[in-house]
Amino acid sequence: MAYAVVNPATGESVATYPTISDSDLAAAVDRAAAAHDGWSRSSTTSERAALIQKVADLHTERRQQLAEIIVREMGKPIEQALGEVDFAAAIYEYYATHGPDFLKDETIELLDGEGSAFIRRNSLGVLLGIMPWNFPYYQVARFAGPNLVIGNTILLKHASQCPESAEAIAAIFADAGFPDGAYVNVLASSSQMESVIADPRVQGVSLTGSEAAGAAVAQLAGKYLKKVVLELGGSDPFILLSTDDLDAAVDAAVAARLDNSGQSCNGAKRFIVIDSLYDSFLEKFTAGLTAAAPGDPTSADTVLGPLSSLAAAEGLQLQLDRAVEQGATLVAGGTRDGAYFPAAVLTDVKPGMDAYHEEFFGPVAAVYKVTSEDEAVTLANDTPFGLGSYLYTNDSEQAMRVADRIDAGMVWVNIVLADGAELPFGGVKRSGSGRELGRFGADEFVNKKLIRIGA
Repeated sequence: MAYAVVNPATGESVATYPTISDSDLAAAVDRAAAAHDGWSRSSTTSERAALIQKVADLHTERRQQLAEIIVREMGKPIEQALGEVDFAAAIYEYYATHGPDFLKDETIELLDGEGSAFIRRNSLGVLLGIMPWNFPYYQVARFAGPNLVIGNTILLKHASQCPESAEAIAAIFADAGFPDGAYVNVLASSSQMESVIADPRVQGVSLTGSEAAGAAVAQLAGKYLKKVVLELGGSDPFILLSTDDLDAAVDAAVAARLDNSGQSCNGAKRFIVIDSLYDSFLEKFTAGLTAAAPGDPTSADTVLGPLSSLAAAEGLQLQLDRAVEQGATLVAGGTRDGAYFPAAVLTDVKPGMDAYHEEFFGPVAAVYKVTSEDEAVTLANDTPFGLGSYLYTNDSEQAMRVADRIDAGMVWVNIVLADGAELPFGGVKRSGSGRELGRFGADEFVNKKLIRIGA
């Protein structure tokens, strides 16, 4: 696997980077392992948090440069790229501010009343992060931020199309004053990961990526008895049961589908609409979605850029064509132009079709009509995925009732694109396991050590 920057907007090969040798990879693990004792024991939580604050500040200081890198690497529209850098900075700042509190000793009330007991949170050791291309800075921030405050050290394997952003992040950690080995960037192949996961000094693995990649890493982690956190795919439902403002609900639906040019794991992908609103919603939603014509990602006016690569666009086209061949109706959809993929709307997607259970990782939306709340929930849950979900209703009791019934790690009620550094992120079923962000994200890779003291 070669690391290369290929601009999806132009097809230009910008740069190639050599994959790390096996011996250099082994040396990288040595560096991270050697750094752990000093990093976790010789520095205080507050000192580590102060360095993470510097990482946040450097993201803010270099935001334009960092954003331009990922426009080249994966075609993210520039305004969204700047927003991603800002969100990454906010995540680092959140853990710089709150990390020390998350790590405070937690007293346990003893039933027998003899002596005292508490939980002390210690680092585990070296952690391996395997990151995807769709949010090159944000994904790293939510893994590295809390774990470095905790005192773990990080080996970071980024996606093969993100070597420039990977090196820019590593430079930030170095410039912020982190000791050698605390954060180590490795341009490694997927096949090289087994030796890293097998290393007894590596205590955990966090992967964000495809279902296939997650299954492969989980199998290796299980083989070597390593803690693993997985954030995989999603086919999130957007359920519309009632609204006083259909135009606002449609705008939210469009935004939730087009985020990151439709390449977001927790983007809304299946739109489940009550029958009384269905026709109006479909008309307005189709108009709103297709109004966002693919455009130059360097322009501040562009909402929908190219997909991340020509291969990604070709794969999405095959999915869309297959859906139509199997009986789905293409309500709207333009002609693909290289990696540029116009938004498309499908209806009449039914059980038995591949499209009914697949994830469309790009600007393709499937719209369904339902006649009741029960039918909406059943359809929403009829998927192998369970990452996020969106619910629009005027009825507060219905909102809580339906939210309880949805099989997902996250439910957003009457709001979209509202992720926050303080909010736990993760899914169930084939969308993965574990959580990132917030207090729960800081509790994944720690040794919750019981200390009991006699009377």
